[in-house]
Amino acid sequence: MKLGVLGMMVVAGTMMAAGGTCAQALSDAHLSVIPRTAAERERIKGVLKPPTDFGTPQRFEDMPGGGATVRARDTADAFSQPSGNISFERELDFKVGNGLFRKVWVSAPSSTLASDGLGPLYNARSCQRCHLKDGRGHPPEGPEDTAISMFLRVSVPGGSEDLIKEIKGYIATQPDPTYGLQLQDFGLPGHAAEYRLDISYEEREVLLSGGEAIALRVPTYRAKDLGYGPLGEGAMLSPRVAPQMIGLGLLEAVPADDIVALADPEDADRDGISGRAQIVWSAEFDRPMLGRFGLKAGAPTIKEQSAAAFVGDIGISNPIFPDGAGECTDAQVDCRAALHGDQDDRGFEIDGEGLDLVTFYSRNLGVPGRRGADKTEVLRGKEVFYRTGCQSCHNPSFVTHRLEDQPEQSFQLIWPYTDMLLHDMGPGLADGRPEARADGTEWRTPPLWGIGLTATVSGHSYFLHDGRARSLLEAVLWHGGEAQAQRDTVVEMPPEDRANLLKFLESL
Repeated sequence: MKLGVLGMMVVAGTMMAAGGTCAQALSDAHLSVIPRTAAERERIKGVLKPPTDFGTPQRFEDMPGGGATVRARDTADAFSQPSGNISFERELDFKVGNGLFRKVWVSAPSSTLASDGLGPLYNARSCQRCHLKDGRGHPPEGPEDTAISMFLRVSVPGGSEDLIKEIKGYIATQPDPTYGLQLQDFGLPGHAAEYRLDISYEEREVLLSGGEAIALRVPTYRAKDLGYGPLGEGAMLSPRVAPQMIGLGLLEAVPADDIVALADPEDADRDGISGRAQIVWSAEFDRPMLGRFGLKAGAPTIKEQSAAAFVGDIGISNPIFPDGAGECTDAQVDCRAALHGDQDDRGFEIDGEGLDLVTFYSRNLGVPGRRGADKTEVLRGKEVFYRTGCQSCHNPSFVTHRLEDQPEQSFQLIWPYTDMLLHDMGPGLADGRPEARADGTEWRTPPLWGIGLTATVSGHSYFLHDGRARSLLEAVLWHGGEAQAQRDTVVEMPPEDRANLLKFLESL
């Protein structure tokens, strides 16, 4: 991908594409940044050079979170440790934030005033219930399992472009007039749930080299038992599984320019990869910003993503999204009229201090160290990863900003294996629902760090935005669009290379 002068040309081109406030949109002004010196920039450029020797690990490769890396554990708590370089005093804030992340909310009115305000419509009663052990969620497994870590986003075409007219390529959509921006499958007594998630699968066989075969499951999603009438005309549904939580603060600390320098929207280098920067409107800062978080990079900061989850998933008002009725729309009259937990002197159901503590917790969930990075089959798999071109989207490493008030994330060499850009993943993974500048086939490249510990933490091996892939190999075989060539190479490569590639991914 692009570096140096060519990289700066790509940055300029992408900023021009963002519109009149492009420099503002791609700035990191929300962080307390200490500018890099010219010597540091040169040093970083050398550190981030791609490897030429695959016989040994790269220096510090076994510490994917830099100094914030934590010891890899073989228990379900592997993703729940604070940054490895956190101070004792700041670890206390981490623990208080963890308590709020795990808090089970109750309906209002309640004698437990600090915990009331649930719903009236909701997907879960706590953050932890979706992000169990801070890992990834999963689709329901059979009729007795609930969809508590999965839901359907919804929107309809059209809407006002007043706020986003400065962002070129922004696709205007609006909430469903009755159901809002996501469907809630739980309601308090007296309030009907909005829907029941129904998923069916068909099996599709894929033949691999060496006589191997694997079955992919093709999902169909339905919003059944709608509680408030039909969806709006042209409603677009998108299934979402809760992602893992580790390393978020480090991703937030990556300079915006370094992310945008990897973009190549017109595929100028003709490698078939044309990642694009997501630009979203920030409710927190009331301006366009680079999108980093969420499956389509729809949130610019950890704090805003956390606030949106509070109001959308649990129905908890907060300083960024202050509506005490949560996701309830004007069409849901009883929900709007219900008693909410912000009807006292608190002002919000979770106040600014509480939201900051949850943000701090989410920012400091440590990335486990690599396992077996020096093993022969892992190193061979790493070479296959590069030879196949997987690193074109799953960019291995960055160096974070120097930050005045975030010592855990400041100036760290990290290995997340993501470019945080939008890529066309083809019709097989398309949801048909735009989000900001992302169209219905585009998704943000997910980080790969910690992916080999999924089964240890979450008790399953389901991957992709909707958990349809039951293994890492299935996830690879679902790649299309910009990654079609890489997917086909994996299908056709010798079985030993394919096995080594999977060993490498499992070591991350």
